[in-house]
Amino acid sequence: MIKTEITEMLGIKYPIFSAPMGPFYTQALATAVSEAGGLGVLSEVGLWGVDPLPEMKKHMEYVVEHTDKPFGFNIRTSRNEMRMAVRMCREIPKFIMENPKLKEQCIYAVTSAGSSKVMPESQSFQRLKESSSQIKHFHVAPAFWLAEKCVKYGIDGLCVTGIEGGGHQAYEKVGTNVLMTQVQQAFPDVPKVAAGGIGTGIQLAGAIAMGYGGIVMGTRFIASNECEFPQQFKILIPPAKAEDTILIQGVIANIRVYNNKYGQKHSGTISKEQKLAYEKEFLQSDQWKEDVQSYDRVYDGDVVNTCLPMGQAAGVTKKIENVSEIIESVMKEAENYIKNATKSLM
Repeated sequence: MIKTEITEMLGIKYPIFSAPMGPFYTQALATAVSEAGGLGVLSEVGLWGVDPLPEMKKHMEYVVEHTDKPFGFNIRTSRNEMRMAVRMCREIPKFIMENPKLKEQCIYAVTSAGSSKVMPESQSFQRLKESSSQIKHFHVAPAFWLAEKCVKYGIDGLCVTGIEGGGHQAYEKVGTNVLMTQVQQAFPDVPKVAAGGIGTGIQLAGAIAMGYGGIVMGTRFIASNECEFPQQFKILIPPAKAEDTILIQGVIANIRVYNNKYGQKHSGTISKEQKLAYEKEFLQSDQWKEDVQSYDRVYDGDVVNTCLPMGQAAGVTKKIENVSEIIESVMKEAENYIKNATKSLM
């Protein structure tokens, strides 16, 4: 049994989190991961025409109806979604406070894609933390400068993610291993989990050796029977190689996706300065609307003309399995590598 600072902090059996994968639905996946001993995380659903607030409330109720294990949720704090972010950070803590089961089980709030101070500045979240709730706030840090800001604003922990991960990424394009090292050197005492192209026990063992308390997996969990992503999407992952994912221009920033017709059409990345220069115009364009609406088409089985976020962990994912099988195999592999590593020490 591997116990870490993170498993003790959050009261979970295994140091394995599911990644928040908005704008898609992940309530069934989050439930399965938590039930299997990891930490399931609900995505903020951002499909076209969907209000994320009632969806999040509904999904939280779903989780506590189907498991009594701890779980978490994600709120995006992008500057382009700030009004919704403030609303979510205000209303969701209130909703948790009103439901005893939620207050007991919902112990992890992770913000991403923007500012790390929106959640700490929420009065309702402050009240939740001051109550008997054990909730902890982490922020996704895909760049070292953002990790510094997170620590400055008093987060409880960091999710450090490199450019290998699926979905939106930082403009700096720093790999997971190097970024993990930078953050560990600067903030050795801050609780941390590692993400970005991670899908094996070997990587969990390595993360623990680097001072991290757990890992976050997205693509590996998409390739699970419980994940509610369409089967047409899931079956693309086991045969895929790491290089079958590409980094392109995304709605918020650069994004790592599967190299399908959509990806090829949007090939090429952009700098932060370029994005800021034309962002306002882009948000009012037909192209922005088309890009956002493309996510919806995956639920119709279209995996050719749809934006399919996928990380390089596709290259280490060999088959579609049950969530419990994935977690068990990752843990067994990690334990074996840690044991072998200690044997080789002189």
